[in-house]
Order: sequence, then structure tokens, then C-alpha cells
Amino acid sequence: MTTGETKGQAAHVVVLGTGGTIAGRAPAAGDNVGYTAGEVGVSDLIDGLEVPGVALSAEQVANIDSKDMDVGVWQVLAARCAHWLAQDEVTGVVITHGTDTLEETAFFLHEVLAAFKPVVLTCAMRPASALVPDGPQNIRDAVVLAATPGVRGVTVVCAGTVHGALDVQKVHPYRIDAFSSGDMGPIGYMEEGQLRQARNWPAAPEGQAQAAMKKIASAVAWPRVEIVTSHAGAGAALVDLLVREREAGAADAVQGLVVAATGNGTVHASLEQALLRAQAAGIRVVRATRCAVGQIVPGARHTLPDAGALSPVKARIALMLSLMQG
Repeated sequence: MTTGETKGQAAHVVVLGTGGTIAGRAPAAGDNVGYTAGEVGVSDLIDGLEVPGVALSAEQVANIDSKDMDVGVWQVLAARCAHWLAQDEVTGVVITHGTDTLEETAFFLHEVLAAFKPVVLTCAMRPASALVPDGPQNIRDAVVLAATPGVRGVTVVCAGTVHGALDVQKVHPYRIDAFSSGDMGPIGYMEEGQLRQARNWPAAPEGQAQAAMKKIASAVAWPRVEIVTSHAGAGAALVDLLVREREAGAADAVQGLVVAATGNGTVHASLEQALLRAQAAGIRVVRATRCAVGQIVPGARHTLPDAGALSPVKARIALMLSLMQG
């Protein structure tokens, strides 16, 4: 559906719906946790929304709980983003999304889209049926951001804060302002329909993104990459099992492993030895820190490559895309 007329408008923003809490319904208006995600269509979410000087179009890509997000939805979503971004009359794209895996989708899109126009993901911590839903304001902020001249790259808007796809992370399971950009801080803030910018927009990885997009557009099977965690008492059994599956020729054998490491990328000795065996068997291994803030500082004693500032879930996506490109 379309709200307003494109003719004579200064901007045209396409809103892609994928479901999530923002599209959820609960049995009672006072229930903010017992809801079913992905029940309200994106056309209904933007029905009645009016942003002066902006025409809105809506398209339903999926309608799922984002905990169930998968590469199939990512594949379709990336293709639809690329389609709309290529249209001269489209100023930007907004994506309504669940909060649980929003940071993963944002990072994935950052890696595969040469987004010289804005791609803005937004969300809600309360369902659409809540007494005071937070979704409508978040959608409005996202639309305003996507229509603002000079904005580019993949960003996230939640609770009036603009985060970059590389840095954003969900840090609270219930609070309305559930996201953080860690050490880097937010890109900016949405205040009464205006952007107050604090730092530069995320740089679009043009050449890398174009190569990745070609691969995922035709991909039937994606590389299997798993995350293992280093912790007190961590052992070798799980990693050794995955290596044995690979050596047995299993069709869905793991191709990559990300270890959620302690502190500055340290790994329990038993687990580290198993990961070195996995690496010797041809499995790509990368370390990422469990710490919510900061990045791994390389050291001479580290025997496995690190993911720098990427969280374990983002490092997994980066490794998947790397494996796809050979």
C-alpha cells in the first residue's frame, strides 16, 4: 500500500516488513511479554502514518519472530533492498524487524549492500497491542531518518537513538532503550523529527559487498558456521565431534567455527587444543570476545585469528560470507 502520492513529494521511502515484536499482538493490552510476534502486517503498521514531504510504500518480506530469522529470509530481504535502492525515485528503505536478531540482520545487510542510500532497521520492545506501544514512534523516526538528505549506509533506530550496523548490540531483554553501540557510541539521535548527528555514517564496503551479493543471490546451501563458548571448565568434546562429522563426509559438516572467547580473546587450554585440531582438519576458526564492550587487541601469544571488534554473532556472519567467496 502507499500513503500519500509520490508526485510532488521530496522523498519516497519503502518500508519492508519482516515481523517481530513491533508486529506482535498479546491477549491483553497490559501484557508486554506474552505476545505472539509477527501478527500485524507492515501495511497496517504504517497505516495513518504521515511524514510531511515523504511518500510511503510498504512490502511484506516475511512476518516471523526474529528469533527464527534464517539465511533464507536474509537472502530475500537483501534482494528486495537492492531492488528498491536501485530505483531512482526511492530515497531510502526502512525495515521493521524483531529485536532479538536485529543486530545480525543489520550487520549482514551492511556486508552485502553497497548502501549509498539509507537502509534503516527499526523495531519495538512492546507489541503493537500494548497500552503504550513504542513501535509507532520508532517507525516514524526511521522514516524521517531514511528521508533525510545525506544519510547513507545501514543503521538501526530504536528509542530515538541511531546506531551503526557494525556496532549495534542488544543489551537489555525488556527495557525500551534496549540497544547500545558500545565504545563507538551512537551515530546520532532523533529529536522531534530532526536528526542530531554525532559521528560519520558507516562506510559501505562497495567492492566486497557487490561480490558477496552475487554469491548469496544464487546460493542454495550456505556454509555451516557454529559458535562455541570458552568458559570455566570448557572442554574439547563438542569441537572434536564436529571434526569427526567433517572427516566422515557429512553433507552438512561444519566449515567454520567462532569461539566466544573470554577477555582479550583467551581460550580455555582444552578447548584451544581442540580448535587447533579443527583448524588443521580444514575448518576455519576465528576468535571473538564475549565482552560486550571493546575489541580484541592482537598479541604474539594468540594462536588463532581474531574478529577484532565483531561480536561472536557478527563474526559468524562475516565468516559465513568469507567462506562463500572462497
